[in-house]
Amino acid sequence: MMALKTNYRGLSLLMDLNWDRALYFGFLLIALTAGAWVGA
Repeated sequence: MMALKTNYRGLSLLMDLNWDRALYFGFLLIALTAGAWVGA
Protein backbone atom coordinates (compact mmCIF):
# COMPACT_ATOMS: atom_id res chain seq x y z
CA MET A 1 0.00 0.00 0.00
CA MET A 2 2.85 2.36 0.80
CA ALA A 3 4.47 1.79 -2.62
CA LEU A 4 1.14 2.53 -4.33
CA LYS A 5 0.77 5.79 -2.41
CA THR A 6 4.36 6.83 -3.27
CA ASN A 7 3.84 6.06 -6.98
CA TYR A 8 0.56 8.02 -7.00
CA ARG A 9 2.28 11.02 -5.45
CA GLY A 10 5.03 10.90 -8.10
CA LEU A 11 2.45 10.58 -10.88
CA SER A 12 0.50 13.52 -9.48
CA LEU A 13 3.64 15.69 -9.48
CA LEU A 14 4.42 14.66 -13.06
CA MET A 15 0.89 15.56 -14.17
CA ASP A 16 1.12 18.95 -12.43
CA LEU A 17 4.38 19.76 -14.22
CA ASN A 18 3.10 18.62 -17.60
CA TRP A 19 -0.20 20.51 -17.16
CA ASP A 20 1.70 23.79 -16.77
CA ARG A 21 3.80 23.02 -19.84
CA ALA A 22 0.72 22.11 -21.93
CA LEU A 23 -1.01 25.31 -20.83
CA TYR A 24 2.05 27.35 -21.83
CA PHE A 25 2.23 25.79 -25.30
CA GLY A 26 -1.53 26.15 -25.73
CA PHE A 27 -1.40 29.88 -25.04
CA LEU A 28 1.62 30.22 -27.32
CA LEU A 29 -0.31 28.55 -30.15
CA ILE A 30 -3.33 30.80 -29.54
CA ALA A 31 -1.12 33.91 -29.57
CA LEU A 32 0.57 32.89 -32.81
CA THR A 33 -2.78 32.13 -34.43
CA ALA A 34 -4.24 35.46 -33.30
CA GLY A 35 -1.17 37.31 -34.60
CA ALA A 36 -1.46 35.61 -37.99
CA TRP A 37 -5.18 36.41 -38.14
CA VAL A 38 -4.63 40.09 -37.30
CA GLY A 39 -1.72 40.35 -39.75
CA ALA A 40 -3.67 38.82 -42.64
